Amino acid sequence: MHALDIRPLTPTIGAVVHDLDLGRLDEATFEALHEAWMRHLVLFFRDQHLTPEQHLAFGRRLGPLHIHPAAPFAHGNPALMVIHTDAGSHRNNGDNWHTDVSADEEPPLGTILHLHTLPSGGGDTLFANMYAAFETLSPRMQDFLCTLTARHESNYDGHYGDHPAQREYPSAVHPVVRTHPVTGRNALFVNPAFTTRIVELSQGESDALLRHLYAHASHPRFQCRFSWTANAVALWDDRCTWHLAIWDYWPQTRSGLRVTVQGDRPYFDAASRREHEAGCEDRVAPTSTARPG
Repeated sequence: MHALDIRPLTPTIGAVVHDLDLGRLDEATFEALHEAWMRHLVLFFRDQHLTPEQHLAFGRRLGPLHIHPAAPFAHGNPALMVIHTDAGSHRNNGDNWHTDVSADEEPPLGTILHLHTLPSGGGDTLFANMYAAFETLSPRMQDFLCTLTARHESNYDGHYGDHPAQREYPSAVHPVVRTHPVTGRNALFVNPAFTTRIVELSQGESDALLRHLYAHASHPRFQCRFSWTANAVALWDDRCTWHLAIWDYWPQTRSGLRVTVQGDRPYFDAASRREHEAGCEDRVAPTSTARPG
């Protein structure tokens, strides 16, 4: 087993793993890495010279691979999504806070992004901890949200130029608060890019509540920011995070490949919530600093 050198970016979310080759992981190191991922939600690795085959193989160690509904792909493999923005681009991939393809009936569990070409400056990615976003709401608001579901819808028309869609654009209804199947923790599961309506509320009530949740969840105290270097990799958990790619480098190029791992249908487990709360020594107040993720 390779001893892991893990250095948190913030106490709340994100860590950089140093001196590890993702293309050569023995089983014990992979298991330790997975535990660190569950603890930090997002892991970053610099100087990774993965081939596309190694990139795909690393994704498959986490589970079956997810196929994006509409994005272009490389090497004839729809699981190998192209991320590319240059002077001719009309939009930037991930330019709004979101959870990857949350409109799927079974949204992704995680994503692995490998960037090869970077601008001379800019192009950072922000990540936000949705465990902390949920846990820092008032107890009364938490109780209310746990009774609700929300509709997630997707429309990729024009997002990827003339590239044909791989499948029908998905839509689904998911719990507003989901229980993570590995950690048992509960996370806020709505996002500005895909969530269109809280089902049990009127449109006006839904709009007002979603605005409040988005403003709360996007607070900097829940975030980390990663400054990319050539051949860096980010691995994030889509079940409990948001992310946002900043487009501040036009007309320069930012380019790489993304592998996404298929997840399961989101659910909320009330018993898991009670067990988690019983094990906590104290509750984070709504105005305090978020707990480590």
